[in-house]
Amino acid sequence: MSQQISLPAKLINGGVAGIVGVTCVFPIDLAKTRLQNQRPGQQVYKNMVDCLIKTVRSEGYFGMYRGAGVNLTLVTPEKAIKLAANDFFRCRLSKDGRGLTVFREMLAGCGAGMCQVIITTPMEMLKIQLQDAGRLAAQQRKPGIIPPNRLATTNAVLSRSYNVVPNTSPRAISATQIARELLHTQGIQGLYKGLGATLLRDVPFSIVYFPLFANLNKLGKPSPDEAAPFYWSFISGCAAGSTAAVAVNPCDVVKTRLQSLSKAANEETYSGIIDCFSKIMKREGPSAFLKGAGCRALVMAPLFGIVQVMYFLGVGEFIMSQSSLKLISD
Repeated sequence: MSQQISLPAKLINGGVAGIVGVTCVFPIDLAKTRLQNQRPGQQVYKNMVDCLIKTVRSEGYFGMYRGAGVNLTLVTPEKAIKLAANDFFRCRLSKDGRGLTVFREMLAGCGAGMCQVIITTPMEMLKIQLQDAGRLAAQQRKPGIIPPNRLATTNAVLSRSYNVVPNTSPRAISATQIARELLHTQGIQGLYKGLGATLLRDVPFSIVYFPLFANLNKLGKPSPDEAAPFYWSFISGCAAGSTAAVAVNPCDVVKTRLQSLSKAANEETYSGIIDCFSKIMKREGPSAFLKGAGCRALVMAPLFGIVQVMYFLGVGEFIMSQSSLKLISD
């Protein structure tokens, strides 16, 4: 591994990769959020396919991309920080350019995961509010579920937007409106609600993902001195991403519940990570922590496969005119 890295090029690589990946998999991510927020006896969706079909029927095709704007805006710095930070820590932890031990690879991943939450937490916070609005509206229209008289919300903007009557759609609200109201009522900490749960998810994810990807990618190298083909980087990224995603899915369920500001009637609120974990375990059982695991695996597999291909093709280096575009990873 080279001891010198071009930070601007790595940031461009991560940003482009994030935009391409999120555009491809966002509808599945929306289904994941809605499935994770469902409570026993109040299910609106049976599975991912059912969720996407009902979303298109009730909200139109672009309903599957509710919240995509904030994700596409912030995924560039998020993925850029994650991948560039991992490169940075790997360079610092390597000795004389030699390969890293698994433990040092895990340390580098840990550092990357801790850095990215600066962007990930507010991005996820805003995205979840927009993604879950359709579920709340559909739940109120569903026969057999007691129509809530109110939604348990934390601020007036969310209440006005999500407190709907049967057979009506939630009024549109933007991420900017939600962010402005949170900043006005709660300050910057309002955007960072669920920070602890985000760390609990993203740090272990990076600890699992980066070493696993690095070692899988080595298997595709023709020789120790040659780079693996770009298609092998894609396969390695898919395998490592889906594995890490399923491994930390319980933490993602807790994070999603904590960051959902708008609640339907009879949906409990949580005071923190431990309270959330204990209530889910008591009322829904251990299987609740696997909600959305399949969707999350389907999101992370192509997302990180695309990320690694774009990253290792050297798009950033090409844009910065440091090298030609490559068809193999380096």
